Amino acid sequence: MSKTFLAIGECMVEMAPNGSGSYVMGFAGDTLNTAWYTRKYLGDDWNVGYYTAVGSDEVSSRMLDFIQGSGIDVSAIRRLEDRTIGLYLIQLTEGERSFAYWRSQSAARCLASDRSALDASLQQAGLIYFSGITLAILPARDRTTFLQALRTARTAGAQVAFDPNLRPGLWEDADTMRTSVTEAAGVCDFVMPSFEDELTHFGDADPNTSAERYLAAGAGMVVVKNGPEDVICARTGDLRAFQPKSVANIVDTTAAGDSFNAAFLAEYLSSENVEAAVAAGAGLAGKVIQHRGALVECLQPA
Repeated sequence: MSKTFLAIGECMVEMAPNGSGSYVMGFAGDTLNTAWYTRKYLGDDWNVGYYTAVGSDEVSSRMLDFIQGSGIDVSAIRRLEDRTIGLYLIQLTEGERSFAYWRSQSAARCLASDRSALDASLQQAGLIYFSGITLAILPARDRTTFLQALRTARTAGAQVAFDPNLRPGLWEDADTMRTSVTEAAGVCDFVMPSFEDELTHFGDADPNTSAERYLAAGAGMVVVKNGPEDVICARTGDLRAFQPKSVANIVDTTAAGDSFNAAFLAEYLSSENVEAAVAAGAGLAGKVIQHRGALVECLQPA
Protein backbone atom coordinates (compact mmCIF):
# COMPACT_ATOMS: atom_id res chain seq x y z
CA MET A 1 0.00 0.00 0.00
CA SER A 2 1.29 3.45 -0.93
CA LYS A 3 1.87 5.58 2.15
CA THR A 4 0.03 8.59 0.80
CA PHE A 5 -3.16 9.85 2.46
CA LEU A 6 -5.06 12.12 0.06
CA ALA A 7 -8.05 14.15 1.20
CA ILE A 8 -10.36 15.69 -1.42
CA GLY A 9 -12.86 18.47 -0.94
CA GLU A 10 -13.27 22.15 -0.24
CA CYS A 11 -11.17 24.30 2.06
CA MET A 12 -12.73 27.67 2.93
CA VAL A 13 -12.00 30.86 4.79
CA GLU A 14 -13.24 30.31 8.36
CA MET A 15 -14.48 33.13 10.55
CA ALA A 16 -14.63 31.71 14.09
CA PRO A 17 -15.81 33.44 17.28
CA ASN A 18 -13.00 34.14 19.72
CA GLY A 19 -15.18 34.34 22.83
CA SER A 20 -15.04 38.12 23.19
CA GLY A 21 -17.48 39.14 20.49
CA SER A 22 -15.01 39.22 17.60
CA TYR A 23 -14.06 36.71 14.92
CA VAL A 24 -10.71 35.23 13.95
CA MET A 25 -9.93 34.40 10.32
CA GLY A 26 -8.53 30.98 9.48
CA PHE A 27 -8.84 28.26 6.86
CA ALA A 28 -10.80 25.05 7.31
CA GLY A 29 -13.32 22.66 5.80
CA ASP A 30 -14.37 19.14 6.72
CA THR A 31 -11.88 17.20 4.58
CA LEU A 32 -9.07 19.68 5.16
CA ASN A 33 -9.69 19.40 8.91
CA THR A 34 -9.26 15.64 8.66
CA ALA A 35 -6.09 15.97 6.56
CA TRP A 36 -4.69 18.50 9.06
CA TYR A 37 -5.20 16.19 12.05
CA THR A 38 -4.11 13.13 10.06
CA ARG A 39 -0.80 14.84 9.33
CA LYS A 40 -0.23 15.13 13.08
CA TYR A 41 -1.13 11.50 13.77
CA LEU A 42 0.50 9.61 10.90
CA GLY A 43 4.23 8.91 11.01
CA ASP A 44 6.78 10.82 8.97
CA ASP A 45 6.94 7.92 6.54
CA TRP A 46 3.47 8.93 5.32
CA ASN A 47 2.73 11.73 2.87
CA VAL A 48 -0.53 13.63 3.50
CA GLY A 49 -1.89 15.54 0.52
CA TYR A 50 -4.91 17.63 -0.34
CA TYR A 51 -6.70 17.89 -3.67
CA THR A 52 -9.09 20.70 -4.57
CA ALA A 53 -9.30 23.72 -6.85
CA VAL A 54 -8.69 27.31 -5.76
CA GLY A 55 -8.58 30.73 -7.37
CA SER A 56 -5.57 32.74 -8.47
CA ASP A 57 -6.28 35.60 -6.05
CA GLU A 58 -4.39 36.58 -2.91
CA VAL A 59 -6.69 34.84 -0.43
CA SER A 60 -6.32 31.59 -2.39
CA SER A 61 -2.54 31.96 -2.22
CA ARG A 62 -2.71 32.56 1.52
CA MET A 63 -4.79 29.41 1.93
CA LEU A 64 -2.29 27.34 -0.05
CA ASP A 65 0.53 28.73 2.10
CA PHE A 66 -1.39 27.72 5.21
CA ILE A 67 -2.06 24.18 4.00
CA GLN A 68 1.53 23.67 2.88
CA GLY A 69 2.82 25.18 6.11
CA SER A 70 0.85 22.50 7.96
CA GLY A 71 2.95 19.81 6.29
CA ILE A 72 0.30 18.90 3.71
CA ASP A 73 1.26 18.38 0.07
CA VAL A 74 -0.52 20.90 -2.20
CA SER A 75 1.25 20.04 -5.45
CA ALA A 76 -1.86 18.58 -7.12
CA ILE A 77 -4.20 21.50 -6.31
CA ARG A 78 -5.56 23.26 -9.40
CA ARG A 79 -5.65 27.07 -9.69
CA LEU A 80 -8.44 28.67 -11.73
CA GLU A 81 -8.35 32.24 -13.02
CA ASP A 82 -12.07 33.01 -12.80
CA ARG A 83 -12.80 31.63 -9.33
CA THR A 84 -11.97 32.22 -5.66
CA ILE A 85 -12.51 30.28 -2.43
CA GLY A 86 -15.59 30.11 -0.23
CA LEU A 87 -16.13 31.56 3.24
CA TYR A 88 -18.10 30.38 6.26
CA LEU A 89 -18.89 31.88 9.64
CA ILE A 90 -19.33 29.79 12.80
CA GLN A 91 -22.15 30.69 15.18
CA LEU A 92 -22.12 29.07 18.63
CA THR A 93 -24.96 28.48 21.09
CA GLU A 94 -24.03 26.57 24.27
CA GLY A 95 -21.19 24.79 22.50
CA GLU A 96 -23.26 23.71 19.49
CA ARG A 97 -22.36 25.26 16.16
CA SER A 98 -24.26 26.47 13.14
CA PHE A 99 -22.84 27.96 9.97
CA ALA A 100 -23.46 30.72 7.45
CA TYR A 101 -21.83 30.19 4.03
CA TRP A 102 -20.69 32.26 1.05
CA ARG A 103 -19.43 29.83 -1.61
CA SER A 104 -21.20 30.42 -4.95
CA GLN A 105 -17.90 31.21 -6.73
CA SER A 106 -15.87 28.54 -4.96
CA ALA A 107 -13.27 27.01 -7.27
CA ALA A 108 -13.66 23.71 -5.40
CA ARG A 109 -16.92 23.18 -7.28
CA CYS A 110 -14.70 22.49 -10.31
CA LEU A 111 -12.37 19.96 -8.65
CA ALA A 112 -13.65 17.08 -10.80
CA SER A 113 -14.15 19.02 -14.04
CA ASP A 114 -10.78 17.87 -15.42
CA ARG A 115 -10.72 14.05 -15.33
CA SER A 116 -7.05 13.80 -16.27
CA ALA A 117 -6.01 16.09 -13.41
CA LEU A 118 -8.25 14.17 -11.01
CA ASP A 119 -6.83 10.80 -12.09
CA ALA A 120 -3.28 12.12 -11.75
CA SER A 121 -3.96 13.26 -8.18
CA LEU A 122 -5.29 9.82 -7.22
CA GLN A 123 -2.58 7.79 -8.92
CA GLN A 124 -0.14 7.57 -6.00
CA ALA A 125 -2.68 7.54 -3.16
CA GLY A 126 -2.82 4.67 -0.70
CA LEU A 127 -5.94 6.01 1.01
CA ILE A 128 -8.35 8.54 -0.51
CA TYR A 129 -10.65 10.45 1.84
CA PHE A 130 -13.70 12.52 0.87
CA SER A 131 -17.06 13.56 2.27
CA GLY A 132 -20.65 14.18 1.38
CA ILE A 133 -19.77 17.85 1.06
CA THR A 134 -17.17 16.95 -1.57
CA LEU A 135 -19.98 15.32 -3.55
CA ALA A 136 -22.61 17.97 -2.83
CA ILE A 137 -20.67 20.92 -4.22
CA LEU A 138 -20.07 19.19 -7.58
CA PRO A 139 -22.35 19.50 -10.60
CA ALA A 140 -24.17 16.20 -11.26
CA ARG A 141 -21.97 15.29 -14.23
CA ASP A 142 -18.77 15.92 -12.25
CA ARG A 143 -20.15 13.87 -9.37
CA THR A 144 -20.42 10.91 -11.71
CA THR A 145 -16.88 11.56 -12.98
CA PHE A 146 -15.57 11.71 -9.43
CA LEU A 147 -17.06 8.35 -8.43
CA GLN A 148 -15.78 6.76 -11.63
CA ALA A 149 -12.28 8.02 -10.82
CA LEU A 150 -12.53 6.55 -7.31
CA ARG A 151 -13.53 3.17 -8.73
CA THR A 152 -10.53 3.25 -11.04
CA ALA A 153 -8.17 4.17 -8.19
CA ARG A 154 -9.61 1.48 -5.97
CA THR A 155 -9.18 -1.13 -8.68
CA ALA A 156 -5.54 -0.05 -8.89
CA GLY A 157 -5.08 -0.72 -5.16
CA ALA A 158 -6.10 2.42 -3.27
CA GLN A 159 -8.41 2.31 -0.28
CA VAL A 160 -11.23 4.84 -0.01
CA ALA A 161 -12.77 6.42 3.10
CA PHE A 162 -15.95 8.51 3.18
CA ASP A 163 -17.82 10.60 5.76
CA PRO A 164 -21.37 11.16 4.42
CA ASN A 165 -21.58 14.48 6.35
CA LEU A 166 -25.15 15.06 5.21
CA ARG A 167 -25.85 18.74 4.48
CA PRO A 168 -29.15 18.94 2.55
CA GLY A 169 -28.80 22.67 1.88
CA LEU A 170 -25.94 21.91 -0.53
CA TRP A 171 -27.89 19.37 -2.59
CA GLU A 172 -30.46 19.75 -5.35
CA ASP A 173 -32.96 17.87 -3.19
CA ALA A 174 -33.04 15.29 -0.38
CA ASP A 175 -33.61 12.31 -2.67
CA THR A 176 -30.53 13.17 -4.74
CA MET A 177 -28.50 13.48 -1.55
CA ARG A 178 -29.59 10.09 -0.24
CA THR A 179 -29.11 8.36 -3.60
CA SER A 180 -25.68 9.88 -4.22
CA VAL A 181 -24.40 9.15 -0.72
CA THR A 182 -25.58 5.55 -0.95
CA GLU A 183 -23.87 5.12 -4.33
CA ALA A 184 -20.66 6.63 -2.96
CA ALA A 185 -20.68 4.24 0.00
CA GLY A 186 -20.55 1.35 -2.44
CA VAL A 187 -17.06 2.33 -3.64
CA CYS A 188 -15.61 2.72 -0.13
CA ASP A 189 -13.54 0.64 2.23
CA PHE A 190 -14.54 2.86 5.18
CA VAL A 191 -17.80 4.76 5.64
CA MET A 192 -17.84 6.98 8.72
CA PRO A 193 -21.27 8.59 9.30
CA SER A 194 -22.62 10.49 12.30
CA PHE A 195 -25.82 8.93 13.60
CA GLU A 196 -27.54 12.27 14.17
CA ASP A 197 -27.36 12.92 10.41
CA GLU A 198 -28.51 9.40 9.54
CA LEU A 199 -31.47 9.61 11.92
CA THR A 200 -32.53 12.97 10.52
CA HIS A 201 -32.11 12.30 6.81
CA PHE A 202 -32.47 8.52 6.43
CA GLY A 203 -34.78 7.89 9.38
CA ASP A 204 -32.60 5.14 10.85
CA ALA A 205 -33.95 3.73 14.12
CA ASP A 206 -30.51 3.30 15.70
CA PRO A 207 -26.80 3.32 14.79
CA ASN A 208 -26.85 -0.41 14.05
CA THR A 209 -29.44 0.26 11.35
CA SER A 210 -27.16 2.90 9.80
CA ALA A 211 -24.25 0.48 9.81
CA GLU A 212 -26.25 -2.31 8.20
CA ARG A 213 -27.65 0.03 5.53
CA TYR A 214 -24.20 1.18 4.44
CA LEU A 215 -22.87 -2.39 4.48
CA ALA A 216 -25.78 -3.38 2.24
CA ALA A 217 -24.76 -0.56 -0.13
CA GLY A 218 -21.32 -2.16 -0.50
CA ALA A 219 -19.14 -0.49 2.16
CA GLY A 220 -16.27 -2.55 3.52
CA MET A 221 -16.35 -1.20 7.10
CA VAL A 222 -18.81 1.22 8.68
CA VAL A 223 -17.91 3.34 11.71
CA VAL A 224 -20.95 5.14 13.14
CA LYS A 225 -20.17 8.07 15.43
CA ASN A 226 -22.84 9.08 17.94
CA GLY A 227 -21.57 11.89 20.15
CA PRO A 228 -20.99 10.57 23.70
CA GLU A 229 -22.76 7.29 22.94
CA ASP A 230 -21.27 4.03 21.63
CA VAL A 231 -19.24 4.06 18.43
CA ILE A 232 -20.46 1.22 16.20
CA CYS A 233 -17.90 -0.55 14.00
CA ALA A 234 -19.31 -3.05 11.55
CA ARG A 235 -18.22 -5.36 8.80
CA THR A 236 -20.47 -7.97 7.23
CA GLY A 237 -21.27 -10.45 10.00
CA ASP A 238 -19.30 -8.53 12.65
CA LEU A 239 -20.79 -5.57 14.54
CA ARG A 240 -19.16 -4.21 17.69
CA ALA A 241 -19.85 -1.28 20.02
CA PHE A 242 -17.23 0.81 21.83
CA GLN A 243 -17.99 3.35 24.56
CA PRO A 244 -15.89 6.54 24.31
CA LYS A 245 -14.69 8.31 27.45
CA SER A 246 -16.98 11.12 28.58
CA VAL A 247 -16.01 14.77 28.07
CA ALA A 248 -17.17 17.29 30.66
CA ASN A 249 -16.03 20.69 29.40
CA ILE A 250 -17.50 21.01 25.88
CA VAL A 251 -16.67 24.41 24.37
CA ASP A 252 -17.12 23.98 20.60
CA THR A 253 -18.08 20.82 18.70
CA THR A 254 -16.69 22.09 15.39
CA ALA A 255 -14.56 19.37 13.72
CA ALA A 256 -15.45 16.69 16.26
CA GLY A 257 -16.25 14.18 13.53
CA ASP A 258 -13.42 15.34 11.28
CA SER A 259 -10.82 14.85 14.01
CA PHE A 260 -12.29 11.49 15.03
CA ASN A 261 -11.97 10.30 11.43
CA ALA A 262 -8.36 11.47 11.26
CA ALA A 263 -7.13 9.70 14.37
CA PHE A 264 -9.21 6.58 13.67
CA LEU A 265 -7.84 6.19 10.14
CA ALA A 266 -4.27 7.04 11.17
CA GLU A 267 -4.31 4.40 13.90
CA TYR A 268 -6.06 1.81 11.76
CA LEU A 269 -3.62 2.32 8.88
CA SER A 270 -0.79 1.68 11.32
CA SER A 271 -2.18 -1.17 13.43
CA GLU A 272 -5.38 -2.51 11.79
CA ASN A 273 -6.73 -2.64 15.36
CA VAL A 274 -10.34 -1.41 15.46
CA GLU A 275 -10.50 -0.95 19.22
CA ALA A 276 -7.29 1.09 19.24
CA ALA A 277 -8.55 3.13 16.28
CA VAL A 278 -11.82 3.99 18.04
CA ALA A 279 -9.92 4.97 21.19
CA ALA A 280 -7.62 7.22 19.16
CA GLY A 281 -10.52 8.82 17.30
CA ALA A 282 -12.63 9.42 20.40
CA GLY A 283 -9.62 10.64 22.34
CA LEU A 284 -8.71 13.28 19.78
CA ALA A 285 -12.31 14.41 19.23
CA GLY A 286 -12.73 14.70 23.01
CA LYS A 287 -9.76 17.09 23.14
CA VAL A 288 -10.83 19.12 20.12
CA ILE A 289 -14.31 19.90 21.47
CA GLN A 290 -12.78 21.46 24.58
CA HIS A 291 -11.32 24.26 22.42
CA ARG A 292 -12.66 26.85 19.99
CA GLY A 293 -12.39 26.45 16.23
CA ALA A 294 -11.88 23.58 13.83
CA LEU A 295 -8.07 23.26 14.04
CA VAL A 296 -6.59 23.14 17.51
CA GLU A 297 -2.83 23.66 17.45
CA CYS A 298 -2.00 22.58 20.98
CA LEU A 299 -3.09 18.96 20.70
CA GLN A 300 -0.62 16.11 20.39
CA PRO A 301 -1.25 12.42 19.79
CA ALA A 302 -1.86 10.42 22.95
